[in-house]
Amino acid sequence: MIVRTWHGCVPEALGDTFAEHLRRTGEDHARGVAGNLGVAVRRMTFRGWEHFFFATWWTSLDAVKAFAGEDYQLAVHYPDDERFELVADPYIFHHEVEQITPL
Repeated sequence: MIVRTWHGCVPEALGDTFAEHLRRTGEDHARGVAGNLGVAVRRMTFRGWEHFFFATWWTSLDAVKAFAGEDYQLAVHYPDDERFELVADPYIFHHEVEQITPL
């Protein structure tokens, strides 16, 4: 299985509206792609910024590419992301794992 992780942050005042935007875009998009095995979002506030850690897990690299495109190592962007003053890592981490075990 492949785990794909992304991190982005928005000003704290925009955290709730961005959380809904992320659910409607990234979460719903990922869940709708064949080969998606799950989605998890962790949200935390630090020094006036609302940080979002977004993880998805997939059956194969082909499934990841169906979600993210051929440049799968780059972040997926959605219309209106800039509306939230989003500061996001442009590169994604991918890891091949045998299981997901929450701590």
